[in-house]
Amino acid sequence: MLRERRICLWYVGVLLPVACWAQTPQSEDWNAKFQATYIWQYKRPFGLNSLSSEREKSYSFSATGYLGLRPWTGGEFYINPQVSQGTSFSDEKGLGAFTSGDLSAAHDGPPPTLSLTRIFLRQTWGFGGAKEDIESDANQLAGKVDRRRFVLTAGYMYVLDLFDDNAFSHDLRTQFMNWSLFTQGAYQYAADAYGRTWGLALEYYYDDWAIRAGRFMQAKLPGGRSLDTRILRHYGDQLEVERRHEIAGQPGVVRLLAFHNRAVMSRFQDALDFAAANGGTPDIDDVRNREQVKYGFGLNVEQNLTPDVSVFARASWSDGRTATYTFAEVDRSVSAGASIRGSAWARREDTLGVGVARNALSQVHREYLAAGGLGVFIGDGRIDYRPEEIFETYYSVNVFKNAWVTFDFQRIRDPAYNADRGPVTVESLRMHIEF
Repeated sequence: MLRERRICLWYVGVLLPVACWAQTPQSEDWNAKFQATYIWQYKRPFGLNSLSSEREKSYSFSATGYLGLRPWTGGEFYINPQVSQGTSFSDEKGLGAFTSGDLSAAHDGPPPTLSLTRIFLRQTWGFGGAKEDIESDANQLAGKVDRRRFVLTAGYMYVLDLFDDNAFSHDLRTQFMNWSLFTQGAYQYAADAYGRTWGLALEYYYDDWAIRAGRFMQAKLPGGRSLDTRILRHYGDQLEVERRHEIAGQPGVVRLLAFHNRAVMSRFQDALDFAAANGGTPDIDDVRNREQVKYGFGLNVEQNLTPDVSVFARASWSDGRTATYTFAEVDRSVSAGASIRGSAWARREDTLGVGVARNALSQVHREYLAAGGLGVFIGDGRIDYRPEEIFETYYSVNVFKNAWVTFDFQRIRDPAYNADRGPVTVESLRMHIEF
């Protein structure tokens, strides 16, 4: 344990001075940013079944360097080394949407693991229109760009770096933590077990409109750590259209998303038919033997009501015929919430967040579980099905410049879609710094 702490402290000590020294001019040729986040979660005991009925503790730690360079006009190169470690509740089993997205990105530990979380190139071509200021940030060099432009991004990254953004519910290190609140619950985006993948995306911005499309590598196996490099045969495609607007002088954004995945996957109906013909309990592993397609859609809305009060909502749907491959075990999801800055009580850098989500499964997915089948994340045998309902609220305290402590509370009814289980209460403490 002492050795692990020394590794983490060494990493923080090396990157922190560099991040603090990097300047933020009007236009940057390079920058260096840094973040460190520790999330501790505690689950109270509850009734029996696959999510452990015992009380449990979970944690994740990550320290990330964001190093950026502008090698030529319009070009940007980024690399993100990271140290991480963590452990989840019940080996990340027993919920449709789990309680902390940061655990997906953290390597199981101890000991801490050093890895590259991103290495990618971004190229921008301007086509006129008004100029837009780009602020210095992690994986973002300060400067000015045309509001009408093409942007090509290629490399190793998170699909969510580019798709399904939301100003009030997208950053699990500063905002909501639950899987079905920080992104679309039914969005089966291509990724390995840590949420990362190789691929490329092309975006076109035209004033208040944007359209982006991307193709990324799938994992070789559901939830697997190795990626399938045959990107022309097995892939995850996504297309998103974005429209920015103002209502009563307050900004808002509407995004429409579609995704289409192709890989060797299992169909629930095939598993049911195989069990009926051969006897026994249906098992998706028995029928993972041919290429399948999974597709879905999502709606994402964010809107400021005042400069300090904002609301958001998402709705997503996937076909639900094939087994979960990369993300939450969710086929339909709706979520909504609000984010309130602390200006009204003289704490401008504090944030109060409140969100709810409701997750559901397709009919054939329910039939598979009712027959005793196990999913990637869930499976309690023959269940009394009900949608999984999630409530999450957090208060983020700005303890000093660039440092926040967050108190988070989650309440989950009918976990893993089983009316005979739960409710589950999860309390979290999150510490986050960034420079």
